[in-house]
Amino acid sequence: MNIPHPGRDERTFAIIGAAMEVHRILHRGFLEVIYSEALAHEFALRDIPFVAQVPCSVEYKGKRLGGFYKCDFVCFDEVVVEVKASSVTGPSDHAQVLNYLALSGHQTALLLNFGRPSLEYRRFVMSEP
Repeated sequence: MNIPHPGRDERTFAIIGAAMEVHRILHRGFLEVIYSEALAHEFALRDIPFVAQVPCSVEYKGKRLGGFYKCDFVCFDEVVVEVKASSVTGPSDHAQVLNYLALSGHQTALLLNFGRPSLEYRRFVMSEP
């Protein structure tokens, strides 16, 4: 009998596995767009449901602003995935992911960084309001 590991999220586990495969083959050194395209292909190969470049509108005091963000991916209709190809990620990248969660209404996100010798990933979970 398979008993799920407490605290293990099978969705994010599957996404990270796909990202590790992309990093294993491509390594570091490409632009984000290349990793995003390869990741979309890997998601499809692994039957991970996803939508790419999901627009998130921004509102200010009840007014929808003209600008908007695009989440790199939303997988399983619930997990926001942000792709980076940077030598380092930090507070501004974390803030970006948290903004995507707030704007999209989702509760879980992954920040994937392909710009290091090994894939870096960080999981973000917003608590219920």
